[in-house]
Amino acid sequence: MSETPRRRVGPVATRRQMIVGTAALGLVAGAGPAWARRAAYPIEAFFRPERTVGVALSPNGKRLAALEQIGTPAAPHGVIDVVDADDPEGPRGRIDIGPLDVQSVAWANDARLLVRVLIKTTVTGRAPTGSNIRSDDLELTQRRVLSLDVEGASPPVVLFQDQRRRMRQNFDLGRIVDMLPAEPNHVLMTSRENDGVLGLHKVDVRDGSAVRIERGQSGTYAWRTQAGVPVLRHDINSRGNMETVYGRAPGEREWKFLRRNWVADAPDFSWVTETDRPGVVLVTARQDGEDVESLRELDLHTLTFGPPLQSREGRDVLAGVTDSAGRHIGAAFYGDRLEYDFVEDGLAAHHRALDRFFDGACDVQIQAVDAARNRFLALATGPREPGSWWLYDRAARSITNIGWRRDLEPERLGDAEVLEVATRDGARIEAYLTAPPGAAPGPLIVRAHGGPEVRDHRGWDRQAQVLAAQGWWVLQPNFRGSGGYGRSFAQQGWKRWGERMQHDVEDAVAHAVAARGLDGARVGIMGTSYGGYAALMGAVLRPDLYKAAVGICGVYDLPDIMEWEKRLDDTPGAQIVEFWTQRIGDPRADGAMLEAASPRRRAAEVSCPVILVHGAEDGVVPVAQSHRMRDALRAARKTVDYVEIPDFGHADWEAEQELALMRRYVDLFRTAFA
Repeated sequence: MSETPRRRVGPVATRRQMIVGTAALGLVAGAGPAWARRAAYPIEAFFRPERTVGVALSPNGKRLAALEQIGTPAAPHGVIDVVDADDPEGPRGRIDIGPLDVQSVAWANDARLLVRVLIKTTVTGRAPTGSNIRSDDLELTQRRVLSLDVEGASPPVVLFQDQRRRMRQNFDLGRIVDMLPAEPNHVLMTSRENDGVLGLHKVDVRDGSAVRIERGQSGTYAWRTQAGVPVLRHDINSRGNMETVYGRAPGEREWKFLRRNWVADAPDFSWVTETDRPGVVLVTARQDGEDVESLRELDLHTLTFGPPLQSREGRDVLAGVTDSAGRHIGAAFYGDRLEYDFVEDGLAAHHRALDRFFDGACDVQIQAVDAARNRFLALATGPREPGSWWLYDRAARSITNIGWRRDLEPERLGDAEVLEVATRDGARIEAYLTAPPGAAPGPLIVRAHGGPEVRDHRGWDRQAQVLAAQGWWVLQPNFRGSGGYGRSFAQQGWKRWGERMQHDVEDAVAHAVAARGLDGARVGIMGTSYGGYAALMGAVLRPDLYKAAVGICGVYDLPDIMEWEKRLDDTPGAQIVEFWTQRIGDPRADGAMLEAASPRRRAAEVSCPVILVHGAEDGVVPVAQSHRMRDALRAARKTVDYVEIPDFGHADWEAEQELALMRRYVDLFRTAFA
């Protein structure tokens, strides 16, 4: 009980800590000295490659596989450490994957692992027909899945390796749809056919051979299955923002329309798992007239939803949790932290024990549970924990660390707290406030989330930690219009862009400054997508408050974005336009309001320096939005720095690009706060 761990969260604790007590399972913590205060990390420390990429628990709970990246971005090298779950601190077996960029690991069965890898090759020669690539060198990335025998009794195989033409023509052969627990030697995977339509294939993990069992339509991008039979089909529109879901009970031939979902924000529907009743599955869904998204049954014969089985007032369900046999064991919600409602008596006490082990400082996500429901693989993340994997053994009453995502000491990171903010009109919202290491009062950076119908959580946030490392506090408000709190909370932000949603952000700033004695004369604001809009609109509305603003892939002209959506909408009944008309406004009826809520049309009111960043290939928010915002600021003789990222889309750039941008943001705020 005296061993000190390599990393700690909260008070000193042993790496393998006995969990004692009765139903509450109280944890015994080791004693130790207070942490010494150390310097904050430099920016580049947050962008070092991850060490442990992922961890998987075998279906029988006997072994774990920790996927490790021991190389560098320029020279990747992957290995797998195999851990005996009966002796998790004992010797580990190592499987050398070689010079490959490893992405994820999963158990196909108790003896065989599946590893997704990226293979990058450079093709020299003429650019492909129709391409606008000017360089003679073209880098191609292929996704593949390797099947590895843990005992080494047979050589590794590449799934689909019996189909050479498919291997040559498909860049992505890395999507597993169903692990098929009842057929441990097979999995279901997707692959594009010769005509570009997606096919569903049953693949033998022993030799990589594949047989197509289903063929999609032109827009099909996914299936869900029951006992290996496709029962839901997901088709996507050409822009990738609206899906159509079809259902089909086992034994039926025809697909029937189920529903359409906006996939970027507020999808209101997701798959959980199958049940032991043919034609009945578990999903999360929000029905008409309901406030929160709940877990419920879906009858595939009638395409009707049952009543909520697991639901919470004011909180949308995040996901369902299953064991290795695919049986439902609980639903996840976000309250004070990540929480679960379990269907089996006693499991809640075990998750509470895990929360206590981390002193309530982390979200403890249940990633895998063995078929006996004795061993749990948990991923802990928090403001000062980038990610660590732990094996929890109910019978042994122990918790053991298996891997660490990043080698960052928690005492050199910023902790975060939850603020309950009273708004000017009497409502209440939540916000997360990250303190710099040492928590000395100082400047404040607002980070507005995108969406807007998503939400922030009190978890690991690299951007927030980079800013906190400069000695700045970071505020992340879940303003009205955010998702996750139920439909009525989101609706309070509909057609209130530039008004109520901005007021909530300002009220959160005032609360944080007063509560922690921060420097209200040095406040900056930044955000991505909708957050970019909020940043620039904040600069328009409160030139007295914000000393610098950063907009990343933002929307800056509401009439223009509505016209763009109308022009490109390819959904039946113009549903995308209808979706955004509900949330932003109708250009015909609300034209004056939309113009007043557009930062581009009010650029002359901005007084602080601005950075605008946009991906040249952004299909979510057109790059023209940033072009026009830049031009309007320049025409008004404002200070604006514009950065365009070629060949990338909606803030999807790689780590080295993000590192360069973060340095740029820090320089902007440091100069503005001087």
